[in-house]
Parts: sequence; C-alpha cells; structure tokens
Amino acid sequence: MSGTKRPLSPHLQVYSWSLEMALSIFHRATGVALGGGALLITWWIIAIATGPDAYDQFRNVMSSIVGKVFLFGFTFSLMLHMCNGIRHLFWDIGKGFDLEDSRRSSKMVMFFSVVLTALSWVIGYGII
Repeated sequence: MSGTKRPLSPHLQVYSWSLEMALSIFHRATGVALGGGALLITWWIIAIATGPDAYDQFRNVMSSIVGKVFLFGFTFSLMLHMCNGIRHLFWDIGKGFDLEDSRRSSKMVMFFSVVLTALSWVIGYGII
C-alpha cells in the first residue's frame, strides 16, 4: 500500500443531522428492541403456563423500577416503529417524498409515538 493520503468520504463534512436521519436509525433500533420485547412476551406466556409461582416471579421483575423502564422502552419502541411504519406505507404509494412533507411527517411520527405511549401507560394503570 502506498503512503498516499486519500480524502475521507464527504459525509462527515457535508451532512448535518436531521430528524429524518434520526428516525431512520431509530426505526432500525426499535425493530431490534421489538425482538427483545418478543422474548419478554414469550417469558410472560411461559410464566402463565408454568403456574402461579413462575407468574409471581415475572410480576415481581416487571413491577420493579428496572422492569417498568424496560416495559416503557418496549412500549415506546412499539409505538415509534408502528408510526414510522405507517409513514413508510405512504411512501410506498409515492406520497410524502418532498422535503416539507417529509419534515412534517417526521414530526408527526414523534408526536404520535409519545402520545400513544403515554396513552397506553395511562390506560394500562387505569387512570382513565
């Protein structure tokens, strides 16, 4: 290999972070997180089928602070992935590709993800 210094790809200097870029990364990350959530649901079903002692152990773990944080993250991942998936369905039919629509839909994805997560937790705790 020669000692010639080659230029870096311009992505470091040219692109600045945007909500659209972050949502693209979050969509992939939430897909992975939902895989972990599937394991959680599997544990829940096995605990139910195994008996009261196993289910009590599951409930104790999930009612702890760590369990609630995990469940909250799972809920948010589910809502973000769903909302962004709906946006992708519109993109599949050719709608929402111009810059203004893309920015607006990114903000809508974030807004509805937060609202649906909060609503799920409020309804789940029986506040409403």
